[in-house]
Amino acid sequence: MRTSPTGTRATAAAAAGHDADVPLRIAYLTYRGKPHVGGQGVYTRHLTKALTDLGHHVEVFGGQPYPVLDERVELHELPSLDLFNDQYPGRPPAFWELRTRADLVEMAQFSIGVFPEPLAFSYRALRALRPRAGDFDVVHDNQCLGYGILGIERLIPTVATLHHPITRDRMLEMERAANWHKRWSIGRWYSFVKMQGRVASRLPRVVVVSENSIADIHSDMGVALDRMRLVPVGVDQELFRPLPHVTPIPGRLITTASADVAIKGLGFLLEALAKLRTERDVTLTVIGKPKPGTSMELIDSLGLRAAVEFVSGVSDERIVELYAQADLAVVPSLYEGFSLPAIEAMATSTALVATDGGALPEVTGTDGETVLQCRAGDAGALATAIARGLDDTELRARVGAAGRRRVVERWTWRSCAELTADQYREVLAMPANVAKLQRNGRLPSRQQHGRR
Repeated sequence: MRTSPTGTRATAAAAAGHDADVPLRIAYLTYRGKPHVGGQGVYTRHLTKALTDLGHHVEVFGGQPYPVLDERVELHELPSLDLFNDQYPGRPPAFWELRTRADLVEMAQFSIGVFPEPLAFSYRALRALRPRAGDFDVVHDNQCLGYGILGIERLIPTVATLHHPITRDRMLEMERAANWHKRWSIGRWYSFVKMQGRVASRLPRVVVVSENSIADIHSDMGVALDRMRLVPVGVDQELFRPLPHVTPIPGRLITTASADVAIKGLGFLLEALAKLRTERDVTLTVIGKPKPGTSMELIDSLGLRAAVEFVSGVSDERIVELYAQADLAVVPSLYEGFSLPAIEAMATSTALVATDGGALPEVTGTDGETVLQCRAGDAGALATAIARGLDDTELRARVGAAGRRRVVERWTWRSCAELTADQYREVLAMPANVAKLQRNGRLPSRQQHGRR
């Protein structure tokens, strides 16, 4: 396990010449921050809150959709052209919207079929932080990894989180492409991944959320193992908890779909649902917004309109109620770098059916004990695992209770924040970063603060 060694904070503090207990000033970057169903938005909201609870000062610089944050965390909006909003996805920008260099970069990449947001956001963040180099000890980039991040790193010590290699998304999308033209288009869209690998390889520290992701980022993106550290994410165990007063609806399944992409495996779950409905009454609640595309077409072709309900824009408390109303939660993903929906479901004591894609076995545990596991990409195996859970009330209760114990014992946002702060301290102790802190006037002010 690549966590910080014991005593890292004290060692880092001694090397940098400051007190390890002095709060840090953190600039946190997130180019997208969808608050409920997007992993980056959930990570942003809870990590920044937990860092603030530890006494650190955090300011978030974000693009659309903007994250929902704790009231103590200030948000600086860095608006993109918002070309992929829910109302008009893929809209071309009007000429009067092009006001900055970053806008031109975003339009140019969009025009040639490349996903433009990471690169454009990195330049917006660089522009925002350049005059504020003296205000922050460290910058935390949440998986943007555009070239502008290297410019920020030259000014302010920088750490990045890389949840999983987007190379896996690209591979799975291309495997399911209907023809060579579609594969070419997908390859062009995902060409930003090469940039992310180059940027991550040049940063002093990359925080990764699972051992599986560390191995895949190293093999797919060429990031050196000694630059990566394991810092698992957390779950709000007080929010995501069992609700004994809520009676589950027989045959109700629940899943989260942050996007209609192959890697999330929603299509396999829909096929499994159709198979199950030939012999029993089963319904599915999808936490996410219905969008025109492959999944909606599949729902229609399989005759599932009456059996599938999409829920979006609701509170976290309502999401917990939806879990409590379900017999089973399902994570049908072909690949996950960690899976927040998995541990959130487990924390509610709702029995979980999950595939073996990516880091899911590392997260969910042993089949029949803390999860009902099946092969990724196999609708038949998924239907069998779901039927196994629906047919055995005692098994569901046992797996659900054991799943919550596993989560409570392993993952909290406070622990995530503490380990993340340890990585900040270790990076700040690097000689090149000590020089940056001195140049920016951060070390003297913090030493004086520590003596008061």
